[in-house]
This record gives sequence, C-alpha cells and structure tokens, in this order.
Amino acid sequence: MSKERDLIARGVPGPGGVWADLGSGTGIFTLELRGLLGPTCTIYSVDRNGRDLDRQRRDFAERYPGSDVRFIKADFTRPLNLPELDGLLMANSLHYVPYPDQVAVLARLCAHLRRPEGRFVLVEYNARSGNPWVPYPVDMELFGRLARAVGLSNPDVLAAIPSRFLREMYAALARWR
Repeated sequence: MSKERDLIARGVPGPGGVWADLGSGTGIFTLELRGLLGPTCTIYSVDRNGRDLDRQRRDFAERYPGSDVRFIKADFTRPLNLPELDGLLMANSLHYVPYPDQVAVLARLCAHLRRPEGRFVLVEYNARSGNPWVPYPVDMELFGRLARAVGLSNPDVLAAIPSRFLREMYAALARWR
C-alpha cells in the first residue's frame, strides 16, 4: 500500500460510485481513489494544468485501462459542471485557496454532493502557518470550522503521517449533517 492510499482508504467506501478529485495534479491520489473504488466507478479529475492531466491519462491507460475517468481542465475555485457526486476528494489543493475564499469555494463544491450520504475527504497539512508552496494550510481545527460552515459534519480524522514539509499530513472525512 502507498502512503496516499493509507491516508484516504477509510474515507472511501468502495466499490463504485461517482467521485471528483479537485486539484488532482499529477493524479497520485486520483489513481489511489480509482484503486479503492474499483472498475465500476466514475471519477472526474479536475486540474488547471493540462500537462498534469495528460500525465494522468497516460498513467491511467497503463495502470487502469478502460477506467471511466473524465479529465477536466478547470479551476476548481470557479463553478464546475459536475453531476451529483458520492464523494469529493481534495488532496493538497485547498491550501491554495486564500482563507477569505475557502468557505465560499467549499460551499459551491459541496453542493455537488449527494445528500445525505455524500462524503468529503480532505488531505492537508496540519499546520497553522504556511510557506510559498502551501500558502493557506488547513489544520484540523480550521477544517472543522469550514466543514460546519458549509453544512458538513465535524470531520473525523482518517489517518495522519509525518511530513518533512510541514510537520504532519492528515486525511479527514466530513459528511452532510
């Protein structure tokens, strides 16, 4: 198992379902999400970087050929045309959204979640101060406040691992209240 899979596994019920990975980058977590959900899932992989999405396409073709993955070049902080989702994954992407915008962005994204069983899985650095690479970190306390502000449950920590970058990386799950 990979550390990425270990972080999110308890938050992904599998098999099947319709999920989105927002700010998916090169697809490290997207591939793990597909592994957990199995061949009957649909994943919307959203990122602004076309080259990263092309890399994902190649990696999926090699590792999970024939998977139903929709690669969308878009900024997740803007309105997205997504269907009703069983789950949202944001792995190391919310920390790019300025603090004053985080509630509005999350509210817009969570509106795509199926009620009442929709799941929101967040992977972030458990830090209060950022740096140029992680400008707006979302520690567990802040994630709790954000989740409640958009109508989600108090998050449950799924897993945490040490990080040489910013102390600790964690994954947490929040659901509709």
